[in-house]
Amino acid sequence: MSGIDQIQINFNPDQLQLLNICLAFIMFGVALDLRLDNFRDLLRRPRAPIVGLSSQLLLLPLLTLGLIFLFRPTGSIALGMLLVSACPGGNVSNFAVHLSGGNTALSVLMTSFSTLAAVAVTPLYFTQLAPLVPGIDHLRSNIYVAPMDMVATIVQLIIIPLAIGMFFNYKLPRLTATIKQPVRGLSMVMFVGFVFFAVYANYENIVNYLHIVFLIVLLHNASALLMGYQWSKAWGLPQEDARAVAIETGIQNSGLALILIFNFFDGLGGMALIAAWWGIWHLISAFTLAMLWQARPIPVNSSVSS
Repeated sequence: MSGIDQIQINFNPDQLQLLNICLAFIMFGVALDLRLDNFRDLLRRPRAPIVGLSSQLLLLPLLTLGLIFLFRPTGSIALGMLLVSACPGGNVSNFAVHLSGGNTALSVLMTSFSTLAAVAVTPLYFTQLAPLVPGIDHLRSNIYVAPMDMVATIVQLIIIPLAIGMFFNYKLPRLTATIKQPVRGLSMVMFVGFVFFAVYANYENIVNYLHIVFLIVLLHNASALLMGYQWSKAWGLPQEDARAVAIETGIQNSGLALILIFNFFDGLGGMALIAAWWGIWHLISAFTLAMLWQARPIPVNSSVSS
């Protein structure tokens, strides 16, 4: 068995409960920007959202399997890659898309839809695709998950906070306008904080194994960004839509992946290290790409409605 497969990153129940609360609060903050109109847009101009969601929800897991078969990483790392790819879009993608000059409305729609779909997509994809990963026979006892258990956890961590946030936005617009910015700022601090906490609490493991996960996460993330962009251009989407789809495909909710790893996989080392480092790296890559694109504004006459 590989050394990294033997690492167990364990949190006590109080720490795990705190992480769960953090993620639920972050999702509440995301929902303060959501309205039912975001989802009606899917019906009014379906082409760009369908192209974007197909990149994020269909192509990304397939790309991940392809990279796993190509590079043959150790079992727990491969499973971490697969779980990250099965999670919804990350909560910082909308800001990164805005900075890039991309279509922020499309970004919000993709984040919203993929997040709501996660209650079915994440457990379905992971439980169906994990058996295809080569070289994980020694981890079978670690990775068996009853799909409905994962569904129940995602409902608690994602769906309920989103519903409460959207209720605030719909019924209490003045209060929502007042608290939106502070909640967004606090959510960002909490997100960075619990990723940092996961890394700091396992500093020795990070030092020993970062050289293994660094290159894999870099290639995985870069492939996702490039695939999202090229897929959009292949379907003739305008530049602002292609930028949004690229960033949405490359930013995944690694916080949710970490929570699921601690809840269901006993903090399996390679999985946790992949999710924790993805949570750091995708911020670096997405905001670097956003700033590069910001320096190349899209001509007004080049934006075409989809």
